[in-house]
Amino acid sequence: MFVLNTWYVAAWSTEVTAKPVRRVICKQPIVLYRTPDGAAVALADRCAHRAYPLSEGRTVGDAIECGYHGFAYGPDGACTRVPAQSAIPARARVRSYPVVEKDGWIWVWTGERERADEGLVPDTHWMDDPAWATVTHTVLFECRHDLIHDNLLDLTHESFLHRTTVGDDYIYEHGITVEVDGRVVTADRLMPGVAAPPLYARTMGAEGLYDRFHATEFHVPSYHVLHSGITGQGRPREEGYLIKVLNGITPVDEQTTWYYYAFSRNFAVDAEWATEELEVGLATVLREDADALRAQEIGMRDRPETEHDVLIGQDAGVAKARRILSRLLAAEQQADRTVPAPGTAPAAARA
Repeated sequence: MFVLNTWYVAAWSTEVTAKPVRRVICKQPIVLYRTPDGAAVALADRCAHRAYPLSEGRTVGDAIECGYHGFAYGPDGACTRVPAQSAIPARARVRSYPVVEKDGWIWVWTGERERADEGLVPDTHWMDDPAWATVTHTVLFECRHDLIHDNLLDLTHESFLHRTTVGDDYIYEHGITVEVDGRVVTADRLMPGVAAPPLYARTMGAEGLYDRFHATEFHVPSYHVLHSGITGQGRPREEGYLIKVLNGITPVDEQTTWYYYAFSRNFAVDAEWATEELEVGLATVLREDADALRAQEIGMRDRPETEHDVLIGQDAGVAKARRILSRLLAAEQQADRTVPAPGTAPAAARA
């Protein structure tokens, strides 16, 4: 089950060119391409003629041409050409998805078109800000998207899973405060008077003790930004070495999820060696997460239906996010049930 009335990261801007590229988001096959003026287009990846994937075709001008029988579709999804005849059938069209391109990511709205609101696309400006340096990764996780959300909201796993990079026992020794603002859940942890984690210490030039912090801000259901870093003991966070970890979580299906990852920093911005070191280290972190969540996915599938997660105090953010996600899913399911079937009148009209 997926929340559809939301924005999902579909690709990096650099991945989308005039050559069609296929993505599957919430089990919906989508083809992405660019028109000659550079605009990104997202259409259902299925020709109206005989369901051949449009991503197997080519672009011609601002249209995409099916590689099977040459049907062409414009950016709005309407068929513009049928090579075998001059008349274009009225039903010859494919779904067109709302698209927003921002700061290096291409977002696609997978729900009702009339509900798409560009103002709901989260702030990701750090990726495109010259005052920050960014390392990026893309990983296909072999697990349901819910497990990634839980993983990001409960960072005590760093103490055990990421010991050589960002982990330390002091993480689980400090609790969290949780705030909810609409569909945004924030789990904040302050770790005063501690050493910088191994992966950051050298690139930050950090020796001695600092106040470390991380606040996971989850924009349910598809995006997390982790506000993290270290600062002088007792000093405001904004004075310190700051990190913004941007996480675009995009379900493929019930057991597979695209993870779009960007790590932006305000220190050693022009140091190429620091970027290279962080790129390798963060790839290790993501690989460890991917391996752990793949194993957890197997455990979840094998678990009897009568068994459930045993949540503790550190899971307060997880619990609140799950409740919001459940409400969003229930609301969409209720809306689906109240929509009349094609060819039938609403209940009021039949009375």
